[in-house]
Amino acid sequence: MNTVERISKFVGSTFSLWVILFAILGFFVPEAFVGGKGYISFLLGVIMFGMGLTLSSEDFREVFRRPVDVLIGVVGHYLIMPSLAFVLAITLQLPPDIAVGVILVGCCPSGTASNVMTYLSKGDVALGVSIAAVSTLIAPIATPALISLLAGKWMAIDTKSLFLDIVMVVIVPIVLGVIVKAFFGKQAEASAKALPLVSTIAIVLIVAIVVALNKGKIVETGMIIFAVVILHNILGYVLGYFFAKLFGLNLAKRKAVTLETGMQNSGLGAALAAAHFNPLAAVPSAIFSVWHNLSGSVLATYFAKKEE
Repeated sequence: MNTVERISKFVGSTFSLWVILFAILGFFVPEAFVGGKGYISFLLGVIMFGMGLTLSSEDFREVFRRPVDVLIGVVGHYLIMPSLAFVLAITLQLPPDIAVGVILVGCCPSGTASNVMTYLSKGDVALGVSIAAVSTLIAPIATPALISLLAGKWMAIDTKSLFLDIVMVVIVPIVLGVIVKAFFGKQAEASAKALPLVSTIAIVLIVAIVVALNKGKIVETGMIIFAVVILHNILGYVLGYFFAKLFGLNLAKRKAVTLETGMQNSGLGAALAAAHFNPLAAVPSAIFSVWHNLSGSVLATYFAKKEE
C-alpha cells in the first residue's frame, strides 16, 4: 500500500471528523471559503465522477437478479424521506427557505456514504450499492418532480432547470466515470484507491462553503435547523427499517434499506439550493452532511452487533 492509499484509507475511516472540522472552520473562518460558492457544483461533479469509476456491471446485474428488493429500497427512499420532510415542515411551521431546504435534501437520492455504513453494519452491501445507484440514476426525474410537488406550497419551483442541473452535476460525471473505467480499466482501478481522499476533500469543502455563506443565518436559526435535520434523519432510519420489515426482508437487507433510506446525497441538496434558492435553503443540506455521517456511524456499529 503506497502513501496515497494509506492517507486515503485514513481519511476515509475518519470521514465524520473531517466533516465536523470543516463545518467549524466554515463557521469561524468564513472568509476562507465564501469565494468557493461557484465551485459547489464542480465539487459535487468530482464526487459523482468517482462514483462512476467504482460502478461495475455487477451492480446493475444485482438489480435484475432481485428487482423486488431493489424496488423496495428505492421506493422506500423516495417515499419516506420526502414525505417526512413535508410533514416536519408543516408540523414545525418552518420558515419558507428552511422548509424548502429540508424538502430539498429529503428529495435527493441516497448518499455515497450509505454504502460504507452498510458495509460496516454487516448489511447486504450489494443491495445497498444497487439501491444507491438506481436512486441516483432516476434522480433527474424523481428529485425535481418531488420538490415541485412538495415545496410548491412555499415558492415557485423551476422543475426543468432542476432537471438540467441534476443531469449536469450528477448523471454526466457518473457516465464519464463509467466510460473512463471501460476504456482505461487499470488506470481507473489505480485511481479509485485515492477516491476516499478525493471525495472527502470535495464533501468537506462543500460543507465549509455552505456554512461560511450562511454563518449569520445559522446563528439566527441554527437550533431549528439542527432539530429538524436530526428528526428527519432518525425518523428516516426508523421508518426505513420497518418499511423493509413490512415486506419480509431479512436483517442484512433491512440494514441496507435503513441506511439507504436515512442517508441522503446532501451535497446535491446544497448544490441545488445554492443555484436555485435563497442561500439559507442550503443550510439543512450542510448540517445533514455532518449529522448523518455521525448517526450513520453509530447505527452501523449497533447493527454490526445485531443478528437475526
